[in-house]
This record gives sequence, structure tokens and C-alpha cells, in this order.
Amino acid sequence: MATTMTKTTATAKVYSFYCAGVYEGRIRFTEEGGSGKIMHAKVNPRQRTQMQENVLDDRAKYALPLQQIREAMPLYLKAEWAGDRVIVENGENYHRHLTYTDEQGRTSQVWAKRGGTAVDIVTLDGKVIAFLTPNRYGMEIIVQEGLEKLTPLVVYDDPSLSKPEYGVNDLGTFLIPMRDGVKLATDVYLPEGIAPGTKLPTLLVRTCYDRNGRKENFMHWVCKGYAVVNQDVRGRADSEGELVPFYHEREDGSDTIDWIIAQPWSNGDVGMWGASYLGYVVMAASTSGHPNLKAVVNEVNVGTPFVDTVRRGGTVCSWPLLCWTLAQSVGTRTDFQIFAGITVDPAKAVDARPIKEIPQQMIGRSSGPWDMWSEHPEYDEYWRNCDHAERAHQIKAPMFVISGWYDGDSPGVSETWRLLTEHDVPNRKIWLGPWEHGPNRARDLKGAAFGEDAVVYDYDVNVLRWFDRHLKGIANGIDTEPRASYYVVGENKWRTSADWTPTESTATPFYLSSGGRANSAFGNGTLQLQPAAGPSQAEPDVYVYNPSDPVADSGEREPENRRTIELRQDVLCYTSESLNEELTIAGELSAVLYAASSAVDTDWVVSLSDVDEADNSILLSSYIVRAKYRGGYDKPELLTPGQVERFNIFMPNIAHRFVAGHRVRFSVTSSSKNVAFPNSNTGLNPYEDPKPVLATQTIHHTEQYPSHVLLPVLG
Repeated sequence: MATTMTKTTATAKVYSFYCAGVYEGRIRFTEEGGSGKIMHAKVNPRQRTQMQENVLDDRAKYALPLQQIREAMPLYLKAEWAGDRVIVENGENYHRHLTYTDEQGRTSQVWAKRGGTAVDIVTLDGKVIAFLTPNRYGMEIIVQEGLEKLTPLVVYDDPSLSKPEYGVNDLGTFLIPMRDGVKLATDVYLPEGIAPGTKLPTLLVRTCYDRNGRKENFMHWVCKGYAVVNQDVRGRADSEGELVPFYHEREDGSDTIDWIIAQPWSNGDVGMWGASYLGYVVMAASTSGHPNLKAVVNEVNVGTPFVDTVRRGGTVCSWPLLCWTLAQSVGTRTDFQIFAGITVDPAKAVDARPIKEIPQQMIGRSSGPWDMWSEHPEYDEYWRNCDHAERAHQIKAPMFVISGWYDGDSPGVSETWRLLTEHDVPNRKIWLGPWEHGPNRARDLKGAAFGEDAVVYDYDVNVLRWFDRHLKGIANGIDTEPRASYYVVGENKWRTSADWTPTESTATPFYLSSGGRANSAFGNGTLQLQPAAGPSQAEPDVYVYNPSDPVADSGEREPENRRTIELRQDVLCYTSESLNEELTIAGELSAVLYAASSAVDTDWVVSLSDVDEADNSILLSSYIVRAKYRGGYDKPELLTPGQVERFNIFMPNIAHRFVAGHRVRFSVTSSSKNVAFPNSNTGLNPYEDPKPVLATQTIHHTEQYPSHVLLPVLG
């Protein structure tokens, strides 16, 4: 907290600024000449002393939208903060949320913002005293000085939590040699003020997005007594070598840990944090089995290439892969304009041909990773080296997995948890919320509305608790809490379980059935608890898949309304009767299809959705697989046209409550062009763009071929 306290009024324009519980100076909003400015009196990062006030740097990388707050400040101050709901004149919608009471008996009110990124407001006696926004790196808040105890800042008051007692000593950049001689640019930060000769636990971050881009977000760990090592992976930013995504991360992570534990400031205990591709990186380092890796936090992690990214389900991934790869291929630093689909049109990119030359068409140059992948069209030793499953038995570090139902890399998260479970990695933990790839951001998404507590204020606190427990030995109890914490959408409540999939869930088959015309939502496909019985329920369903006319859903894992997509004749829909009572599912999903194709190879796309009374079909989970890999990615086998085969299909996790009156729908089709390039149905090298052929697809659902989706029904 701030070291000095001054009396302030409820409408003051001077605020104390905290990031992840660390005091970062004062923020003052001015109104000079009618055009206000934001003044920031920063804290010297090394000495932690107050510096003089200056205009806030436009390049300041804060999650809290200070400029937006300044512009809307008159509206916030004039709003009547009373009742259960407040709509500010600019249209922002706030709901009554938590209250806090301080030692003086004063009680504040937190107002949760609805719609868009959560920028919450705290009031005292109807007057605004604070603005805050949570994020994965740490809650940011500006609060009137002396009123901190009346805000969510109190989550940092846990006496067992490492406290921000130190400054930051930047030791500079080191070029660390890997085993093959390639040197990686690595920054080291130590706590300033630590006793001479103190040996420290270390938190390692390895990034492909330039180590300077987010370094401020990791400094709060330094302030709390950790050494932080921040490194560019090979071929990125200031590191030597060539970026070969996935391929070198296991060895490079292990070699970097070797370097860390040899330093005079290291106590030999290393933790790693990573999200997205950085999450793949920490998982790869974990599979090295390095004995000094003692704790891992793995958020929204990218999975093994054949599970999640390059070759998702054996297909050739389209926009989810293209946007990342093109953004990495314009130089050694990521072009986030491409990544966001701003300077490269996603629609043009996924339709461009030939596939091998898409980078040249979109960014005017070839892409090393794209070229490399096209040289390995089948699962071989190259891909095996990138596959976590090959070395998952070596994982020993306690891992905290964090993700959400709308994370595009949830297949990778499911894969990670499956491997941790199969090998019974001790002290594993999972936290799954109603979150996107950028977790803990909003309470509303694409028409789906969650509870006020869908955004939590202790996100980064739990990350710190994990490291405190496993690297500092602090008995804070996080390792004795239930292994799984998850949010049930529809019920809009957090639940816990001794495991994930919840031990309270029962894997329940829902069987496909029809009279032979399950085509579209208007067909006669049904989903039922008993296998199809008799000819009226067991007629196979047939559709024609045309690679030149693929399904064009969003390609994102989001609560997309599939109502229009399910009008297509090449989308089979199997729908339950209207539910008489609530049905809650929570856990990992899977499906079994008994299917035949007229082609020698094809794709299957399966989806689960919640259908309301107005026939809106809201997507819950979906996955795509290539038929020839039904026996394993390392065992490709073409189909015999017309022969029925069994396909076991994984589906990403979910926790969802179907309310009474809604229906459960399972759909089957053969394309999702914004996820994967359409299968040509030829079985030939997809990177060579063989001339596509039509495929007649048949889905069977009889006593002999009981196609079904397996749902984890919560008792």
C-alpha cells in the first residue's frame, strides 16, 4: 500500500495506482482548458521511491483504460449509484456486486460492468472512489488514497501471500548458449533490497512475442521476492537461430534451467509460467523431466500440433494457424496487426491457393515454419519430437492448468490434463471458467450472460499462491484445496470437485437416431438415451460433402448461434426432446461415429449445442478429425469406400446447464473451413492441393453401429 496517507474527498481526482497489489504511484486527472490530461507520479522501480508527476506516457502498457475513464469521468460522478443496476449516460451498464467494510465501519459497493471488458467501479456513500480491471497478469486499480480496504485490493492482504517488499534490480541481458551453440537473449531481474548472498527461487518465462513486450507484467513477482528470467525463444526478437515452432522448446527450456541453477543468486528451484504458445513452451519443458523444475502455471496452452494447432485432428489448420504463422514470418518480431486479422483478410487467406504459397500471397514472402510443415505432410519423427505424449511420463513438476470454455486452444488444454491424469502427476490442479483465450476478461460474450462472479479478483493471487507453495514452501493451503474448480454456464455458479472430469459426473451415452433424414435442423434426427430400435429409428443418414462448398462457421470456440449453419443439407442434426428438467454436464466429452464414405479419405466435424425454444442453437463444443488417422496419427490408413468404420472423436471440455424446455443437439458434417482447409477426399498430400472430389457420407445408428455422443452428466 502507499506509504503516506492523506485525507481525500469522495470526488477527488487523485488516485493511488496499484498493479497486482504493488503500488505504482499516483494518477491525477486534470481539466485544463476543458481538455483533461492524465498525470502519473511513478514509483522508481529499483528504489521504490515516489517520483515527480509527468503526463502519462501514451505508450504505457496498462490494462486499466485510464484515457476512457478520464473522458467518462463527469458521467461517472453525476450518475446515481443506487439500486441494483446503474446505466451511465454513455450506455455503460453496471450491476450491484460485492461490498467491503473497513475497520472504521464504512461499507463500500462494487459495481460490476456488464458487456465488454470488465472495468468495475467502487462507490462509498454513492460516490465513486475506485476503478479497477482484473486480468491474467494482476488486477489493476486506481483508488482514492486511504480507501484501499474498501476495494478488492484486500485479496492481496492474505498474510500467507508474498508481499511487495522489494524493488527491481535489472541485471541486463545475457546471451545464453543452448546445447547446439545457439544463443538466446535472456533478461534477469532480481529483488532489490534482498540480503546479500540470498539464494532465490526463480520464475522463468520464455516467449515468442518479444521479451520486452510484457516484461512490466512480470515485475510484481520480483517485488514479491522472486528472481525473474525473461527469454526470447530461438529465432524471435534478439535471440539467435531460426524459429521452428514447437521443435526446440523442450531442450531449450531444459538448457535454460541448467543455466539458471548455476547462477550465484539461484537456490536451485525454478518455476515456469506460460500462456498460449508460451503454455506449449512450459509443457515442453515439463516433459524434459528436469529435476529443478518445481512448479508450473500453464494457461490456455497451445497443444501438440496434431491435437490443437498445425494439424488439428490430422487436418491442415487454416485461420487459427495462418494468423499466428504469418504474424511470426514478417520478421523476428510479431506483427500483431496480422495476428488480429487487421492487415491480412482472414476470408481471403483461407480461400487462397495453392496452400503452400499462401504466405507469399498474403505477406509477400515465404514463411519458414509454413514451408517446414508442408515438407512433413504425415506424422513422422519431426512431429513426434513435438508431441507431448511421447515424454509425458517424465513430467514431475506440480502443474496448475487454467483455461475456459471459450478458449480456442482448449483442445490443447484437454490434452495437457489428460496426460497429467494418465501419468498421475502429483499436485496437479485445474481452473476452468467462462473465459476466452484472454481469460478473466468479461461477464458477457456473444449473447451469453454469466454471473457477476464470472470475473474474479483473485486470479493472479492464486497464481502467486501456487508459486509460493511449491517454490517457497509457504503452507497456504492451495495444495489441499479441491483439485478442480469450474464454472457451470447456465447455472452461473462456481463448483469444485476432487478431479476433472468431476468425480460427480457420469459418462452417459446419448444415441443418434433418425428415420433416414437427419439432414438439417428440420430433419428427423433425434438424440435419445436408448440405442435406435427398429427400422423407423435406424435408417442411415446420408449427405454429400462438396469440398468446394464448405461450412463457414466462425472457426472460434465461442457461443456461436449455429441456426443458419444447421439449415444446410450436409449438416446432420440429432436433437433431443424438450427437457422436462434441468440437465447439467461437466467434464471432457467424446463421440463415437459409425460412418462410411464413398471417398478414400474425408473429415468429420462433430458439434454439441444448446437449442432454446426459439430454435437458436448455441455452440458448446466442437472438433474435427481426418478419417485416415482413425487408428492413430502415426498409422494413416485410407478408407475402403462404402465400408463402415468406427471413429472415436475427442471433444473439448465444457460445464453447462441445459434449462428445462431446451434441447440437446449433436451435429455431424465434414467441413469447417475457418478451422481447417477442406479435405479434398482424395487421400493425397493436402499441401499439393489435389483436385477435390465429392464424397457421399453415411452415418449409421443401429444396434450393431450405435453412434453416440458421451456426455458427462452431473448428478
